[in-house]
Amino acid sequence: MSETTQIARGLEGIVAGRSSVSTVDGVQGRLVYQGYDIRELAELSSFEEVCFLLWHKRLPDSGELEELKESLAAARSVPPAILELLEMLPPRSGMAALQTAVAALGLLDPEADDVSPPSNARKAVKLTAQVATIVAAFHRLRRGLPVVEPDPLLGHAANFLWMLFGEKPEKAAARAMDVALVLHADHEYNASTFSARVTASTLSDMYSAIAAAVGTLKGPLHGGANEQVMKMLEEIGSPERAEEVIQAKLASKQRIPGFGHRVYKTWDPRALILKRYSEELGRARGQTLWYDISLAVEQAVRKEKDLYPNVDFYSASVYYTLGIPVDLFTPVFAVSRIAGWTAHLLEQYEDNRLIRPRAEYTGPMDLRYVPIEDRPPRQATA
Repeated sequence: MSETTQIARGLEGIVAGRSSVSTVDGVQGRLVYQGYDIRELAELSSFEEVCFLLWHKRLPDSGELEELKESLAAARSVPPAILELLEMLPPRSGMAALQTAVAALGLLDPEADDVSPPSNARKAVKLTAQVATIVAAFHRLRRGLPVVEPDPLLGHAANFLWMLFGEKPEKAAARAMDVALVLHADHEYNASTFSARVTASTLSDMYSAIAAAVGTLKGPLHGGANEQVMKMLEEIGSPERAEEVIQAKLASKQRIPGFGHRVYKTWDPRALILKRYSEELGRARGQTLWYDISLAVEQAVRKEKDLYPNVDFYSASVYYTLGIPVDLFTPVFAVSRIAGWTAHLLEQYEDNRLIRPRAEYTGPMDLRYVPIEDRPPRQATA
């Protein structure tokens, strides 16, 4: 490569492909799924309807939506071998367990290597249904609790809470969970989505591509930010301490989790929606502490750094108020993002080209091989 080659570290600003699944307008603060603004979808739609939209590039009619709900409900139960596997795994990492279980699902599916459109469409439904079951089952097994069988009469969000806690969720909780799933379902060419598409571009199977995406989301620079937000809120403890703690963290050059975004230059629209649900859910449960601390932190960061919250910030207090353990926040992210991952994979397989970028070489050139007997010994280092 020439000396004038421009390197975009982290591929920042690089357009790596074409997609109709979703787009982000960072200046206007908009997220659009297949042409529909996320604010309207969060207000009027459901996670199942958004799944159909992402997969089929249009909204379903009533019959199609009912059929999808029935298909998801029918696919929720995982093979007994998966539950046995989860029971054997160490309890410390839900993401590692999820990645392992997804790969195992591929081993158990005789259609795994069939990347035809009908087969992949079936796998998109199956994976979306079963990722939620795996996350809930892993949590219960690590606590020594019995696995809760899915309820076919419940919607996807309500059923996830049912499988997680063993209690039918109240309407406000189910709705908040549903909205959170809608908001996290896709976000253009984020790191895990791109990882999935790179894997699929080799014509590897969908399970392998999703396992790659889960492994990518596991990294703290992608998933996990809302976990750090919640730990910070717990550290602060009360709204009155927020400004003092934030000022101290900024003075010591610490990054405040849940603020700023590589693409958004204004409010992340998902954060605005979750902010409202954080307050409403807190009031419905008679406990607004975590919303109150979040609001105080938001005001302090805006005052000191003029940064806006991203989706991770208010999702932390929503999940915590729902009773979801902090270390399960990132697996719950995957429960939603599986819809977007599979939508991108359907698109990738449909018009595939191997993703194989170049790198600027920075090593030496024209070295000559020296036989090992002629190489001087290395000097020992202290």
